[in-house]
Amino acid sequence: MTLSGKKLWDAITRLSFLWLLLSVTAQAAQPASTVSPPVSSATAGGMLQVLFGLIIVLAAIAGTAWLLRRIGPGQSSAGGMLKLVGGMMVSPKERVVLVEIGETWLLLGVAAGQVNTLHTMPKPPDADLKATTENSDVAFPNWLKLAMQGKKRG
Repeated sequence: MTLSGKKLWDAITRLSFLWLLLSVTAQAAQPASTVSPPVSSATAGGMLQVLFGLIIVLAAIAGTAWLLRRIGPGQSSAGGMLKLVGGMMVSPKERVVLVEIGETWLLLGVAAGQVNTLHTMPKPPDADLKATTENSDVAFPNWLKLAMQGKKRG
């Protein structure tokens, strides 16, 4: 007895349906006491594992930010020749800074998106002596006031 393709497919479908029906009735026939309750994924161990992973990720982000700040582009000091002598805020978006390059001092105006040279002068011979004796945050505004008064007189 040979079965054609359609009859064979029909027999396989009926056997599959019969097997599914028997397995469902076998599941339903089991007593309710043997069914285990669903397992909660929010256990203390799972929460600690998630918290530990979060701490590791945040520490990696903070470490990367610190490392980029330490070795980031533009942070090199031109072989030790470039030195920020002082600075003063003129407005919330503008600042005046005094930069030492070798034996030259540049007074720069720094604004949003631009930097302008305001004045160029040779480094004063006693500049190193003053920097060690005075606080640079206080010394620069005083020096700027004196320089502006001298410019108005001359």
